[in-house]
Amino acid sequence: MMNLHARAEQTAAVVARFRTRPFGWDSGGTCIHLARAQMRALGHKVPSIPRFYSAVGAMKALRATGHDDLAGLLDSMLPRIAPAAMWVGDLALMDSGTDDPFDAIVVSTGQTGSGPIGGGQMVAGYHADHLGGGIVNIIPQAFKGAWRL
Repeated sequence: MMNLHARAEQTAAVVARFRTRPFGWDSGGTCIHLARAQMRALGHKVPSIPRFYSAVGAMKALRATGHDDLAGLLDSMLPRIAPAAMWVGDLALMDSGTDDPFDAIVVSTGQTGSGPIGGGQMVAGYHADHLGGGIVNIIPQAFKGAWRL
């Protein structure tokens, strides 16, 4: 297992790469592409992602893996953990905030240290309000699940 300093460096490199990559079904700018890049950066062997050009195509590709949702796909590859136990570089799932049928996979980037009870977990991912500019930092209200890389 990679030490926390190396995890942080690898995570920062992946986040920097996706920071300017706008969301795009056909351009490799989706949360599944972000998750795959993060998994590879932390030493996981992961299958390639088939090309798709829309949410419908992405759903067909997901179902071809034998899963109906992203949580099932992540469960098949990684151990599930409590969101509060996330380390830098781990993956989490949250509501996408869009009308498409997918939740959003995000990457844990560390603690914020602000807020009334000490802050929350800072993550990076695509957000419905910023799809044209790449991934952004998000402090979510709730996670649907988290996975250890």
